[in-house]
Amino acid sequence: MLTGLQIAVIGGDARQLEIIRKLTELDAKLSLIGFEQLDHAFTGAAKEKIDEVDFSHIDHIILPVAGTSLEGKVETIFSNEKVYLNQEILDQTPSHCTIYSGISNDYLTEITDKANRKLVKLFERDDVAIYNSIPTVEGTIMMAIQHTDFTIHGSEITVLGLGRTGMSTARTFQALGAKVKVGARQSAHIARITEMGMTPFHMDDIEKAVANTDICINTIPHLVLTASVISKLPVHTLIIDLASKPGGTDFRYAEKRGVKALLAPGLPGIVAPKTAGQILANVLTQLIGEELQTRKEQQS
Repeated sequence: MLTGLQIAVIGGDARQLEIIRKLTELDAKLSLIGFEQLDHAFTGAAKEKIDEVDFSHIDHIILPVAGTSLEGKVETIFSNEKVYLNQEILDQTPSHCTIYSGISNDYLTEITDKANRKLVKLFERDDVAIYNSIPTVEGTIMMAIQHTDFTIHGSEITVLGLGRTGMSTARTFQALGAKVKVGARQSAHIARITEMGMTPFHMDDIEKAVANTDICINTIPHLVLTASVISKLPVHTLIIDLASKPGGTDFRYAEKRGVKALLAPGLPGIVAPKTAGQILANVLTQLIGEELQTRKEQQS
């Protein structure tokens, strides 16, 4: 149980509702910021504006998966008001206050560092990333079906990257009967791709490897699908870029050449917000519970 804890949930999408539900079930007291248009009411959770919250009593701050913009703006699906998080707010919090976000950027990292507050990036955790790869892959399949006029079965699929999402994506498309190539740099990844019964290639050889690709799925958060690489793709190729914004594709050149390229970060929150929210809620409550236990032990 999280009785006695005061938590501020700032902005977010439908995934946050599962987090709110789980935290209130565990008896935490919540301040919901950026939720005034939310019809549903949660016992133990109060809708407030950010300047109405007494942050000196807040034990944890939960941000959306995207964290903040580079200007400090927090995405608020359930509000028309603009909500900003700044260092002055963090300075008001107790020294033990922890900030949770899916990812971070220079702004969020800087203000938490200057305020000397702990920042936990949930999407850097293996458990979150692996669980999230499930709805991500389902969303990728949905997009592949919607934007092509051929079956996945028998298609030439190129997956870039064998990280947690790349592995799940490659394995699933192979199971659907596609001919899967996977690009990687690490020799261990090349070996794993071979062991999985797929065709590996080194990313240095990407221009040759993509020549017959029907669907190219990128999971690498760096520019890998350059103009030079895209020029080697068949015109009918569909690019689905799963990397975080701005993705790893030269979208300008893809449009110029007539290759359909879709940037699709955050698919779990789009195709399966309930499941994606439950994944985050379970990990968050575990982490918050562990922190609470540690503080109690230190005080005893």
